[in-house]
Amino acid sequence: MSRTKSVVLIKGDGTGPELTEATLLVLDKINPGIEVLVKDAGYDWWISAGKPKTPALIPDDTWEAILNSDACLKAPTTTPPDPDAPKSVAVSIRQRMDLYANVRPIKTFKGLPGPLGDVDFVCVREATEGLYIGIEFMISPGTAVALRRISDSSSERVARYAFEEAQRRGFRKVIAVTKRNILRLTDTVFFNAVQRVASRYPDIALEEYYIDNMAQQLVKNPQRFNNNVILSTNLFMDVLSELASALVANIGMIYSANFGDRYAMFEPAHGSAPKYKGQYRVNPTAMLLSAAWMLEYLGFKREGVAIFKALEDVVAERKRVTYDLGGNASMLEMAEAVAARAEQILMETG
Repeated sequence: MSRTKSVVLIKGDGTGPELTEATLLVLDKINPGIEVLVKDAGYDWWISAGKPKTPALIPDDTWEAILNSDACLKAPTTTPPDPDAPKSVAVSIRQRMDLYANVRPIKTFKGLPGPLGDVDFVCVREATEGLYIGIEFMISPGTAVALRRISDSSSERVARYAFEEAQRRGFRKVIAVTKRNILRLTDTVFFNAVQRVASRYPDIALEEYYIDNMAQQLVKNPQRFNNNVILSTNLFMDVLSELASALVANIGMIYSANFGDRYAMFEPAHGSAPKYKGQYRVNPTAMLLSAAWMLEYLGFKREGVAIFKALEDVVAERKRVTYDLGGNASMLEMAEAVAARAEQILMETG
């Protein structure tokens, strides 16, 4: 008899707790047979706990639950700019659990045209190093330095993930984004590793763009990247994937995952939106699709696909959707519509 899968659901900050509520509503309806442990982490927890001297915005009991779970689903969390605050929740989990590939599919929803036309590509971001190693120091009064670490081994494994992802999706090109003419050492280490991996995938082309040109092209002609995987280092792809999110209605539609060799964390791409806290107004799409992707990762493919399909149907129908999608439904009303449709799909598919 197979063991029940265990999932840590971090309820997060701002609108995170209500998004957690919406997600549990859907998961309870389709009943995938997983154990869900709802845990604290984030800025709100840190403040309520009296600002403890911890390395991350994550309490010890949440770390213990993560270390003993099969996957993590994280609602949005707040990362304060305060230099004395602990490291962010997402960065801390990525680094400790060695989740080196942050993946964001950028795809137009049926019945919801994007502002610059239909798009369908995937952003893959190296998620454990770069400027996010968090090493900064003052070299003189008023002058600070940040270190950017790019290693051959980390670059190679995220490149391998990007080419494998292209292969899984039937895509025929990987685009590596660098600034190799300026960052001649670090980005050359990255690009050399990508080239080495590319040589093992002769059916998938490799193309290089500099980040400034890539940002322009994503706005000028985003369709040229359809059926591509776009790959870059940590900060570059953080910025580019956020820009790309705007091509799909709004960032409330963008779900993401962080994959390692033995663990994964799933999360909406958007922030905690504290000004909407407690109003149940924000779009639950990204959180619900992150949960659906997590189910597929855990082996509950049928249930995950049902949520994806249900959400597409609810968005296309445009009757029970939130204000940003042209409707007047609350977050929970939209989640209820998705849950009911997912349950119907599961019944129809037997």
